[in-house]
Amino acid sequence: MKLKSVDISKTASASSIVFEALRKAIIEGELTEGEPLRQDEIARLFNTSRIPVREAISRLEEQGLVKTQRYKGAVVSGLSVGEAEEIFDFRALIEPEVIRRAVPLMSPDILDAARASCAAFSESSNPMHWGDLNRDFHSALYSASGLQYHLDVIDNAMDRVDRYLRAQLVLSNGMERANDEHLMILEACAAGDASLAAERTRLHITSARQSLIQNIHSLR
Repeated sequence: MKLKSVDISKTASASSIVFEALRKAIIEGELTEGEPLRQDEIARLFNTSRIPVREAISRLEEQGLVKTQRYKGAVVSGLSVGEAEEIFDFRALIEPEVIRRAVPLMSPDILDAARASCAAFSESSNPMHWGDLNRDFHSALYSASGLQYHLDVIDNAMDRVDRYLRAQLVLSNGMERANDEHLMILEACAAGDASLAAERTRLHITSARQSLIQNIHSLR
């Protein structure tokens, strides 16, 4: 199992540490679709009991990253075409509204942070970093909205598709398009045009949706 061993035997928040480690490994593709999550093995890696491991796996199952299969127990969830379409359709509804609410409240510091994330995404040649850099860009812009519940739900939706999006960018040579779309969104935000920022965000998401659906069978 591709997990780094961590001694958390004396840590009060053992289940949270196991949860974050497993979540990161799933999102980044270190733990692949259908891979079993053996509680005893994970507990040994983290030098803890099975209780925090079980709690962490339950949280992952609630977020759709893990599912329980008969005879296999907990395994890493996959993503069907229908599920991918639903997630992107949801994002195309909620994220434009979040950025619409955020634009009038964006400070120069927020715009500077978004520019820095946009540049880092554009300059990165390491696919393992693309997911985090993409999130950093969007999160910087959305943060001004103050809609924390919306942001948490968006973050969970991104957890479900992140590993596939990263692979899709590689297969489809989609980095150039994503960079251009990020710059267009940022331009609208800097101009204070909330409606244009919302529309460009919607188009950005629907473009990624189309590319992912076209390539999803190659990503497994």
